[in-house]
Amino acid sequence: MTKHTTPDHARLDRVVAEARQQRDSREQGYRERALKLFPHLCGRCGREFAGERLRELTVHHKDHNHDNNPTDGSNWELLCLYCHDNEHSRVLDEAVRNRGADGHVAATHNPFAALQGLLKKD
Repeated sequence: MTKHTTPDHARLDRVVAEARQQRDSREQGYRERALKLFPHLCGRCGREFAGERLRELTVHHKDHNHDNNPTDGSNWELLCLYCHDNEHSRVLDEAVRNRGADGHVAATHNPFAALQGLLKKD
């Protein structure tokens, strides 16, 4: 069975493949650095990883920004697959808890808080 691709599909496939390759090479770079910097232990559960099981140890970005990769590793922690998934689930759960009845995230900043004081006439 041959797959029919239009020029737009071929271009999209190429862009997606390039993006995945760039992501993989970026991840490989900081993963290798993190594995050299830190002991091969999960930062949450404390399990040790070696040999074939080392692939189960992931790099977690503390600020959740995958582009923030300081060379000293200050934004990274090594987490096992299970603890990494748990960490991201915890963040998502927190976001859901902060939603109002209408489904929107509750505002924590009130830009007009001092407006009344500014409008008062002396």
